[in-house]
Amino acid sequence: MQVDQLRDLVVATLEEMKARDITVLDVRGKTSITDIMIIASGTSDRHVKAVAETVAFKAKEAGEPPLGTEGVNEGEWALIDLNGVVVHVMLPKVRDFYHLERLWSMDEIAPKEEAAADKP
Repeated sequence: MQVDQLRDLVVATLEEMKARDITVLDVRGKTSITDIMIIASGTSDRHVKAVAETVAFKAKEAGEPPLGTEGVNEGEWALIDLNGVVVHVMLPKVRDFYHLERLWSMDEIAPKEEAAADKP
């Protein structure tokens, strides 16, 4: 399965499971770990677990079993590594604290901040 097809499968599954605030980041050229990073929020620890388990199941069913999962049992932050696609499902408070979207867009933010710092 191509990475774009896998991305679409994951997003559709997240939408089916009523995950919130789904964000898709193309991180090609920024890291060698993965091509696509998908971040979504769950409404409770049970919801995070259910969403993560369903994403892993649907990917496996499509012939792309996860390389690994982390945090599914705890339910605050679950990570599903699908090789070309890495999925983070988080409680909103955890997502707000780590703000992965900002982390992965720092190269776009840094030049503006540096330009502002250079001004007298």
